[in-house]
Amino acid sequence: MPHSMRSVLPTLLALLLGYALIQVGNTLQGTLLSVRGSIEQFTPAQIGAVGSAFWAGIVVGSLWAGRIIMQVGHTRTFAALAAVAASVALLHLLAISPLVWIAARAVTGFCFAGLFIVVESWLNASVTPKTRGQILSIYGMTGLIAGIGGQMLLPTGDPQGYRLFCFVTILICLSLVPTALSRASAPANAVSSTRINLMQLYRQSPFGVVAAILCGITTSSFFALGPIWAQERGLNTLEIAIFMACGTLGGFATTWPLGWLSDRMDRRHVIIGTAAMAAAILLILINFVPLTGPTWVIFIYVAIFGGSVIPTYSIVTAHVNDMVRPGEFVAAAGGLLILNGAGSVIGPTVSGFAMTEFGRLGLLYVVIVAQALMAIWGAYRSLQRAAPPTAEKENFVVEPTVPVGTQLEAS
Repeated sequence: MPHSMRSVLPTLLALLLGYALIQVGNTLQGTLLSVRGSIEQFTPAQIGAVGSAFWAGIVVGSLWAGRIIMQVGHTRTFAALAAVAASVALLHLLAISPLVWIAARAVTGFCFAGLFIVVESWLNASVTPKTRGQILSIYGMTGLIAGIGGQMLLPTGDPQGYRLFCFVTILICLSLVPTALSRASAPANAVSSTRINLMQLYRQSPFGVVAAILCGITTSSFFALGPIWAQERGLNTLEIAIFMACGTLGGFATTWPLGWLSDRMDRRHVIIGTAAMAAAILLILINFVPLTGPTWVIFIYVAIFGGSVIPTYSIVTAHVNDMVRPGEFVAAAGGLLILNGAGSVIGPTVSGFAMTEFGRLGLLYVVIVAQALMAIWGAYRSLQRAAPPTAEKENFVVEPTVPVGTQLEAS
């Protein structure tokens, strides 16, 4: 049985601190590799493939890490995967090659999947049902804040040098400390053996399944190739960091208001509105914002864009939870994360080829199409099935886009 909140609070704080350090290193590394890849004359398609490889590793890791945890335990799994991830971060300096970077990012994604699973499953098993929503929301918001911090570390070093890569390694290594020094052990029920059936999930929520994929395409494209778009528009290293941080900050600012709104109306209508807003803001950016305009205007636009797309996955998850039976929440969450990860593999790859073909606007074209499809699909599904009554809805929880230790069931 979970302990009282006071007794588990030190453990929860240690886990959240470790998670924050991981996310700071993760977001810094993602932006750094995009910028450094461009400096090394990688094509946008190659940089997109590097971004996609990370998410391919995440998907594979989300399916396998649970087994590793059950064999050697949470703490040892965390230590081993953090050590590998920290080492691989430096491999990007030793071999400046797209193929090596793609392989390294896939390994990093696998390791990060396991690290996130350790933290998330430990948190889930340590709290009571009454406090789980609050803790997971804090968990999700911690990831967003850490993401902003990671982006703002970019100007502290030269992307052409080695210092920023060392920062990534140091941050991942430091994430070991809170968990390693904690005297607590993970609860025995911390890893779920619930199996995922994607076809059943689609039957229960056709909109949620498609929307999860489109969320992955959108956010992964932005975080993998957004720095290249900003760089090609003429922003310097500090401005690129602010640009990326503004996108995350916009998401941080709107997550709770949009979640509150989705608890009180059809969640699909909220998602339709945010998708339409994201597509519209990018169309305005393409057609009405001149290249010679002030940089702060770009920051405002990307903050509005981030505020539109970053909270969407949490709302999609809440919508799906409204549609599935109570005992299927874990499997549904795992299924959505696999679908989101699949979309995240597709997004940077397609966007990278689009940028190679159409220049920096190729990224915006792909995101506009993804958001327009989400709005159209949501409108269609709203006509096919009524939303559940407000009284039957699950409360909105900020869902970080990280994996859970579940297994895929062949349908």
